[in-house]
Amino acid sequence: MIIHTVAPGDTISSIAARYGVPAGRIILDNELPGDTLSPGQALIIVYHSRVHTVAPGDSLYSIAARYGVSVNQLWRNNPSLGGRGELYPGQTIVIDYADAKRGSLQTTGYVYPFVTEDVLRRTLPYLTYLAIFSYGIRADGSLVVPDDERLIALAEEYGAKPMLVLTSLGDDGRFSTETVSAVLNNPAAVDELISNIVETMEEKGYVAINSDFEYIAPGDRDVYTAFIRQLTNALRPRGWLVDVSLAPKTSGDQPGLLYEAIDYPALAAAADTVFLMTYEWGYTYSEPRAVAPINLVEQVVDYALSVMSREKINMGMPNYGYNWRLPWIQGTAAQSLPNQAAVALANEYGATINFDETAKTPWFRYFDGESQHEVWFEDARSVDAKLALAAGRRLNGVGVWNVTRWFPQLWFVLNVLYNIERG
Repeated sequence: MIIHTVAPGDTISSIAARYGVPAGRIILDNELPGDTLSPGQALIIVYHSRVHTVAPGDSLYSIAARYGVSVNQLWRNNPSLGGRGELYPGQTIVIDYADAKRGSLQTTGYVYPFVTEDVLRRTLPYLTYLAIFSYGIRADGSLVVPDDERLIALAEEYGAKPMLVLTSLGDDGRFSTETVSAVLNNPAAVDELISNIVETMEEKGYVAINSDFEYIAPGDRDVYTAFIRQLTNALRPRGWLVDVSLAPKTSGDQPGLLYEAIDYPALAAAADTVFLMTYEWGYTYSEPRAVAPINLVEQVVDYALSVMSREKINMGMPNYGYNWRLPWIQGTAAQSLPNQAAVALANEYGATINFDETAKTPWFRYFDGESQHEVWFEDARSVDAKLALAAGRRLNGVGVWNVTRWFPQLWFVLNVLYNIERG
């Protein structure tokens, strides 16, 4: 696989001629809406090892059996199928790619219940776990239950493992430090919460849980670890996995409400795996900057590796960008946007896309006729850098926050260069 950075004067035809691939294949693989390109835009160029031309009577299952591959592999290698089985005679199906795999990673995709079926079907073949966000809590240990049955059924259809995401969000949809404290310091409420979790997982078919309690009071550090230990002791005998989200720390004594109660070594010892929330340096109310600058992500990963086993660690990756209005004024909100929408803005306004070599993240500025804007987002280059970090440190895998939006370059880079572990 080659990641080509568009130079001034490049066209899809000239790029296709340079690499000896059909122009239509570049458009299809990158899901380009037209032939407009921006200087600095990243395009993926892939070479196939084996392809199959669909004959009358062929199905994905017969093609998979013929070549000794899974149907999920065919879906991953042919995202234009949309995770569905419709074929037509003469259609070209990619069996595999020419690139040698760099390693293996588990993949977790976090998703909201309102995700469209089209996006979910396209995404599920790439996932080890589908983490459904989220089950909230009340002070008495009862659960705030989302509408998740459709997502669980689709996950099982594609062989992805459904993961229940447990958060400290209440009925009002807000993280509550007070509710967490009320539960964690009440043994009866903890017992009730765990009992409700077990009952829900059994009833709905969940096989894993992620605990994402945020803004925990510093004084509740030890009782939160004790809760995770008790949860693991209840779920592990049933063969269910317990994962815990960790705010992005670079030291054990990092100050702040988001960090102080998150005890990396103790929580890692209590749970089966952890999820490093390595994103949101650039966020809605920050100054313009990369959402997940690789140099800062690396610092969090290296701290985690200093206090826990690498086999437990899943590294977070963002699947979105932000658009800030300039001049930036503290307290004003940036607009979250899909990565493809960011490129479309650059195309529309004739902007040149820059690439920050320290953050390994693309960004650009444009003028909309009224004000200047600065956009930071993800592309194939930033995805490649993050996946290389996770694989290079031999981590368990990566978790994508979130997969409610489809981003073809993310899945292409992951699928072409890495084996996706699906138990």
